[in-house]
Amino acid sequence: MSLTRNAEATASRTADSRWLELLARAGFIGYGIVHLLFAWIILQIAFAGSGEEGNQNGALRALGAQPMGKFLLIAIAVGLIAMAIWQALEAAVGHHAKRGKERLFERIASAVRTVVFLWLAWTSIQVVQDASSNSADQQEQFSEKLMASSGGRGLVGFAGLVLAAVGIGMVIYGYKKKFERNLKTNEMNGKTRQTVRRLGMAGYIARGAVFAVAGLLIVVAAINYDPEKARGLDAALRTLRDQPYGPFILALMALGIAAFGVYCFFQSRFRKI
Repeated sequence: MSLTRNAEATASRTADSRWLELLARAGFIGYGIVHLLFAWIILQIAFAGSGEEGNQNGALRALGAQPMGKFLLIAIAVGLIAMAIWQALEAAVGHHAKRGKERLFERIASAVRTVVFLWLAWTSIQVVQDASSNSADQQEQFSEKLMASSGGRGLVGFAGLVLAAVGIGMVIYGYKKKFERNLKTNEMNGKTRQTVRRLGMAGYIARGAVFAVAGLLIVVAAINYDPEKARGLDAALRTLRDQPYGPFILALMALGIAAFGVYCFFQSRFRKI
């Protein structure tokens, strides 16, 4: 028991590190930039038939192709790693203000965020190193191998259901404005709080919708044995584009994703860390 308490105390001291907080806040700025670029790619897919990968990977690659892009990617990777460390500590010993199932849910959410931030940081580093692999193609190839194995299609379908559930959870999270619990709203004036609330709602609902559609497509791909549809966000966006009013729907999603990007900038200032 004492070892557990010592581990928790060490983790708490690390979480309270001023440098970790500053890097994590900088990470939110990088995370916001990634989502603004992601929104731009969605618009390109909607109206210009962009060949750029329609997900955060594509956004990072688009940034890396710009002047000073690789320097920015390194800075973003450092910030994302700091965010991952912070969320890993929250998953291990954090969220003491919550109790029971609510605390368990928040710790699980922090664990998921840890994986997402580490994955994006790794992708940033890969882009800096000129790695040219396409994550959507890799996902398609992996899904094809799984579907060819015994029980693989069921596993792919289950993964799609989980992704769809996460997306629906994001929509509810945004609609109910639960994100405000993690913000220092007492430090905002009325106008700022209203702006942040609207950006957060639009951002989470848009992200949730994209993830939900991607998850449902993966489920359909598993049922129909169609690995091409199991390309995650990229396939979801391109499938939506080909539907009636698809470009218009994608434009709305792009606005929502851009809103989340701007919301991340506010998180850099007002997020409880």
